Amino acid sequence: MVREVDREGVRRLMEQGAQIVDVLPPREYSEDHLPGAINLPLRKIEVEASGVLDRSRPVVVYCADFA
Repeated sequence: MVREVDREGVRRLMEQGAQIVDVLPPREYSEDHLPGAINLPLRKIEVEASGVLDRSRPVVVYCADFA
């Protein structure tokens, strides 16, 4: 199920053990990302997600591109 959540919702999900996924390219991810975030660039997410993410835990996907 996909749904949009606000900052407080993300904070609660993180406290409950959600996996945080940053979809920016690796260079941009290395410059800044949320603590504990997993980098799965948008172009690779469909191929790589199943090998990296735990299906039993919620996933929060974000992109913080302020350019």
